[in-house]
Formats: sequence, structure tokens, C-alpha cells
Amino acid sequence: MRKHLPMDEQKKSVIWQEWERGTPMASIARVIEKPPATVFSYLQYHGGIRPRFRQRRAQALRLEEREEILRGIAHGHSIRFIAGILCRSPSTVSREINKNGGRRRYRATVADKSAWQRGRRPKPFLLGQNPMLKDLVDARLCDDWSPEQISGWLRLTYPDDEGMRVSHETIYKSLFVQTRGLLRKELRNHLRSKRKFRHAKGHKPGSGSQIVDGIPIRERPASVEDRAVPGHWEGDLICGSKNSYIATIVERQTRFTILVKLSGKKTDHVVPALARQMSNLPDHLKQSLTWDRGTELAAHQKFTVATDIDVYFCDPSSPWQRGTNENTNGLLRQYFPKGSCLAGYSQKDLDDVARHLNGRPRKTLGFQSPSNRLEQVLR
Repeated sequence: MRKHLPMDEQKKSVIWQEWERGTPMASIARVIEKPPATVFSYLQYHGGIRPRFRQRRAQALRLEEREEILRGIAHGHSIRFIAGILCRSPSTVSREINKNGGRRRYRATVADKSAWQRGRRPKPFLLGQNPMLKDLVDARLCDDWSPEQISGWLRLTYPDDEGMRVSHETIYKSLFVQTRGLLRKELRNHLRSKRKFRHAKGHKPGSGSQIVDGIPIRERPASVEDRAVPGHWEGDLICGSKNSYIATIVERQTRFTILVKLSGKKTDHVVPALARQMSNLPDHLKQSLTWDRGTELAAHQKFTVATDIDVYFCDPSSPWQRGTNENTNGLLRQYFPKGSCLAGYSQKDLDDVARHLNGRPRKTLGFQSPSNRLEQVLR
């Protein structure tokens, strides 16, 4: 079994550099030769926020100067003589020796570490000093307000009281850096993202397994984009509790939706189920299918052979490239709330939900329903 080297300052620096660039944790772990769980634990401890870099003041005694003090003591030199060698005030040298055991017990490395520890005087946290402000922030977070909304509301509500203002970054740090002991970590569940720690703006999650020979969306015919031709579909999975899934497929021109029951997320479950449903479509409605980078469609070539439908894959972390499907999935959450188990729905149940959804008028269709638009296409 390979033994990993201890985490040193250089590795920590690499973690923060890559994390702030948006590099996935799995990739960072490979760079520093550490398990991904180690990177996750380190980032979680700090809330995903790089600790402030500490450095000594230019006037502070350096380790080399402390070693010179130790040599002076060993040779029996006076404090004034040692201070002259260092070009320091005698009182500075005297305080340094007295604070660290006196002439008999002074050690340069111990004194240097002690000075570094004594120098840790953290600035009092704003929310810790103002209980009223902390309670207000806590209450608004419970109301599902974002930190930015809270910060802006406080400026409007207390325009003349700077003590009742706090930046959204301070709120985020108080939520994610639990060592501050200010805001309960349960309040993170009221954030829209519900993340465990702060992510960089450019963060992209790891893509996992790669799609082999997948055709990228940039090679999709331009005629698909303007929705002039029917038969081009977008697809994805919606997830429920207990590892339950439903495939959703939406036709781009008519917004007609098909729901497919799945027994699992693996490609050998998803592809046959999709092929069975879409094989029943008329030939002119079997043009293309656009999917995200999920490995549930890794066997896309088998799907194309079974249905004669070309498959195109979106760019990583680009859900807007299947915006029609994303919008439809949002509508479907009215029938399948987040956190509910989807395993109990039969294919007939899903067909009934799809029929109900396809019968609802859509503003984007001039308040016609997807079913009506599909009937027009089939005439």
C-alpha cells in the first residue's frame, strides 16, 4: 500500500491556488499526490476560504538575530554589546531574553516559535461583537435570504448606523468557517446552493468518466438551434431519494415531453429504456438527441443504432445548452418534489404525468399546449 507524505505548506499552497482557479478536487489530489478525501477534509475545515497569510512585521526580530543573541549569551557578552552587533535597541534585546527564560534558559528556535504564537491576535469578529446584528442575520438566513440580500437590506434599513452593516463575504465566512463559532452550520441549508463550503466562481465539478467518441454540441447542425425543424430532442435525468431516477426527454420545437421509468442510473439501464420509448416515434421526429456529459449515456452508439437518432453532448457544466430540458425539469418538480422517491412510479404513472404536463398551455408557444403543437406537426 502506497504511503502518502505528510501535508506540507507547499502542498497547502497548491491546494488553494488550484481551488481558486476552479480545479476539481480529484484533479488537485492528483497534483499533490494525496487522496481526494484529504483535499475535501482540508477544504471543509477552512470552509473553502483560504486563511489569511501571516507574515512578520519588518521590525520584528528574525530567527538569525535570535541565534546571534544566543551566541552572545554563550560568550558572556553584555546586552548592550549584543544590541550593538544587531543594530538594535538594548531594551529590545533585554525584553527578548527576559520573555524567553532569561540568559540561562534562552533558546533561539523556541523563542522564535513563541513569538510567532504570541503574535496571533485575531481581530474580533463583527457578528461576535454585535448580538443584535447576529440575530438579524440569523433570522434572515432562516427566511431563505441570501447573504447579499441581507447585506443590501441592512444598508437600507440602517442607513445611519454603520454598526448594523455587514458584508456578504463576512456572512459567508461565518457560515462556512465553523471554527469562528458564530453562525450555526444548519443555516447553510437555507442557502440556494446548500454547499458545504465556499467554491471559487470558476469552479467546475469533476467530470468523472469520459464519454467515448461523443459528438460535441458544436458539431450539431445549425438548423437545430432555430427550432424550425421538429424532431430534435433534449434529455436528462431527474433524481429522487434512494437512488431513484426518471429520464426526461423534451422536443425542442413543440416542448412535448416524454418521461421514461428507469431501474438505475447506469448506462446499461438508461440506454435500453430510452431506446424502447423513442423507437415508437414517427421517423421525421427522430432527428437528434442532445444530452449533458452524464455517463448514463456512455453507450450512446447503441442508442443510435437502435433508434437511428444522432446524439450530441453538451460542453461540461453548461446546462444552458439544453435550456428547454432544464426548464421542463423545473416544471416537473411540481409533480416530483426534490427529496421524494421516484421508484414507486410505474411507466403508466409517468405517462399520465407527461400527458397532464403536455396539456398545459405554454407562454412560449403563444399559450398553446405542447400536445396541440405536436398534433399540428403530425398532420
